[in-house]
Amino acid sequence: MIRSMTGFASVERQYEFGRLAWELRSVNHRYLEIGLRLPEEFRVLEPDIRRTLGEYLSRGKVDAALRFSAAPGATRSSLALNHDLLKTLLELHAEVGRTSGSEEAADPMALLRWPGVIEERAPDPQPLQAAAMELLGDAATSLQSARGREGEEMAAAIRERLDTIESWVARVREWLPDIRDGLREKMLARIADLQQPLDPGRLEQEVAFLAQKIDVDEELDRMNAHVKEARLVLERDDPVGRRLDFLMQEFNRESNTLSSKSVDNRTTQAAVELKVAIEQMREQVQNIE
Repeated sequence: MIRSMTGFASVERQYEFGRLAWELRSVNHRYLEIGLRLPEEFRVLEPDIRRTLGEYLSRGKVDAALRFSAAPGATRSSLALNHDLLKTLLELHAEVGRTSGSEEAADPMALLRWPGVIEERAPDPQPLQAAAMELLGDAATSLQSARGREGEEMAAAIRERLDTIESWVARVREWLPDIRDGLREKMLARIADLQQPLDPGRLEQEVAFLAQKIDVDEELDRMNAHVKEARLVLERDDPVGRRLDFLMQEFNRESNTLSSKSVDNRTTQAAVELKVAIEQMREQVQNIE
């Protein structure tokens, strides 16, 4: 399936701890390049996020942004007594009292100020992080689908240009015998204007030389072969952008050769039309994954 490298996806979901929202944007790029914008508490997930996106996408410049709006009180830290430490302090206080002969009660506020007696316990980040990764999978699936829909349109446009190329190649094939005959007639007309007769053998040599010079059968055969290969590539399931880009270079090479060998207005026009169709395909291919 042909996929574009351009796409957008946005998903959000409400949880008991707040609302999470992913926004993914992608444009064409030679390789896969991922830019992340994450709240601080999600920075630890960066390697997992990159790995997950890499499972869905192979090329493109991707900007991934995560937004988190906490529910009131959901992310608030809680305070708790360190009972073991408090018990130890009370035992030490009693022992000091017995040793000194003083039976003063322990000051609760003084005990609370002792380092470690009051512990601040942050909420467990695991559920929050797991939810963010699950939602990322949904966003990446949505982005992949969007790129696939645009890719189908691009594939249809490329197939249309391939039909155009095939049509022009067929026309040139039909014209070639007439072009060769016309070239021979022009040469005979010029020779007739000469004051001295030309050896018939030499005439045939010159005609054969010119015919070979303008022969484009191989170029037309290769052009048809490239059309066939491009159609096969469009049916593949794996990313084919680089393969198609290489074929565009081959198409250009054959059309340039056809243009350089042209001795007739019809083949010159055909070469121009071929270049236009190839360039239109190349613009599409530049954005294919």
